[in-house]
Amino acid sequence: NYLIARAAAASVPPHVLAFGRWAMVLALLLAWRGPALWQQRAVLRREAGRLFVLGALGMWICGAWVYLGGRSTSATNIGLIYAIAPIGIALGGARLLGERLVRRQAVAMGAALLGVLVVVFRGEPTAALRLAFTAGDLWIVGATLSWIAYSLLLRRWPSALGDADRLAATCAAGLLVLAPFAAVELAHTGPLPGEAWGWMLLAGLLPGLASYLAYGYVQAQLGVTRASLMLYLAPVYGALLAWVFLGEPPHGYHLLGAALILPGIRFAAPRRMAP
Repeated sequence: NYLIARAAAASVPPHVLAFGRWAMVLALLLAWRGPALWQQRAVLRREAGRLFVLGALGMWICGAWVYLGGRSTSATNIGLIYAIAPIGIALGGARLLGERLVRRQAVAMGAALLGVLVVVFRGEPTAALRLAFTAGDLWIVGATLSWIAYSLLLRRWPSALGDADRLAATCAAGLLVLAPFAAVELAHTGPLPGEAWGWMLLAGLLPGLASYLAYGYVQAQLGVTRASLMLYLAPVYGALLAWVFLGEPPHGYHLLGAALILPGIRFAAPRRMAP
């Protein structure tokens, strides 16, 4: 999603990109689950309020606000701010969901966080002294807090809908929230270039449909704390994808960060999963 935001910034406004992303997801899900959703319309009416909250958090704030912030802040600041998300989710899970944060998970989280900081600061501790914060950081802080809330509420609010059906309904609610903001942006920018549709399709398929379904499944299997640790993999995979698609080769600090992140996440895995 970060790579798409960087590549598409010049051709697609933030809310339009977020709207197009989730419209693509909804279209795919309706083609697959449309009849089943129609049969569950009574459930949809009953859960409408919660679905709108999740849609606003997960599709509007977590979607468009990252793109807005990325226009005026650095990748370093984005990575640093987002590093608090797993910690916030773990603490919220302990307080709101009764998920105990054991020492093993705390150690793993510390190691993974250290690995993220190594990548964010490019292996230079003194880089922390040169940080400069901008108004764009406030958008990223808002998106981070929204993701924490989305993750916790997704688990705290049980649903009679299956994962795919719930995501489709949440998409529909989120699109209703996004629509007026996207309309204003389109009124100022005019027709979109052809490449914009490709970016929206790509954003819908990978960081949209695939990632949200996978995240919901991992949460259900492992709980919010262990699932949140997977967010620390973003710098590792981000570096690999930037190498493949943007021609940005990885550096030594990426390897050092991965050497801390990957064992940390593995250490947090349930003991019964050990080989």
